[in-house]
Amino acid sequence: MARKDLLKGLMTPHSDDRPAPTSAAPRSNRGAIGAVSQSLSELKSRALVDVPVEMIDMAGMTDRLDEDDEGIAALKASIREYGQQVPVLLRESTTEEGRFDIVFGRRRVRALKELRMPVRAMVRNLTDRELVVAQGQENNARKNLSFIEKASFAAQMQAAGYDRKVICDALSIDKTVISRMLAVIDALPPQLIQAIGSAPGAGRDRWLTLVEKSRGKPTDALVAAAEGTDSDARFVAVLSSLTPPRPPALQEQLSDEAGKVLGKALRQKRKTVIELTGEGRAFGDWLLEQLPELHRQWKDR
Repeated sequence: MARKDLLKGLMTPHSDDRPAPTSAAPRSNRGAIGAVSQSLSELKSRALVDVPVEMIDMAGMTDRLDEDDEGIAALKASIREYGQQVPVLLRESTTEEGRFDIVFGRRRVRALKELRMPVRAMVRNLTDRELVVAQGQENNARKNLSFIEKASFAAQMQAAGYDRKVICDALSIDKTVISRMLAVIDALPPQLIQAIGSAPGAGRDRWLTLVEKSRGKPTDALVAAAEGTDSDARFVAVLSSLTPPRPPALQEQLSDEAGKVLGKALRQKRKTVIELTGEGRAFGDWLLEQLPELHRQWKDR
């Protein structure tokens, strides 16, 4: 058997009811080859197990701020048609015999629970520390969590007593970035973060801007401003509510003595724009030539 076929076989579920092929001669279990074959057979039988979904409990940290009902519906449709293609990772419960904790694969477990199907899983013996590190690393590899989701994950780990190194290992982020993430979580009301959601389009800088602009603002007003069709829109709505509107630009029409239009002038907060068109263009050329002298006269006055 080719190596890739052998590895594929380790991850492919097999049925104990399937009759053994009769065309191939039985292999001897004696010697080194027999020992290796037996070990691989045992590994294959232990690789994946079907676990009743009602025996699985949540564990680790909350890594998502949005429910993603549409994504769950699409996942259910896929599992219903093709079956569960990717196993989840579980560990045996540390508090109740016969139960399991989710390490990663929460969305798949939720979909399978709604479909009333067993969960195809790998089961590993993991400590609490190994569980959260595995959860964080799997999330980083499989789905790019947003800045605020990673920050929330880091804050949960810190509250659970994990040191900074473990948090960095779980999220594959250095200590400086972790510190900035935790500063954002500490500065913003948790109700506001929950009201906004994951906001994947908002990175660190925009969240820091929100922190600065929201200082001293009442939480109820901030939460009330979090309106929109998705989390990015809710983030923009909150930030916009904290940004004073720009004063309207004042536009003036420029005319000669006879009232003929030469162009327009636009007075803005930090600049004035003069636009000369038609016959006004010739005047504009003259104006550019005379500008130094006109500016000198203005200063003398």
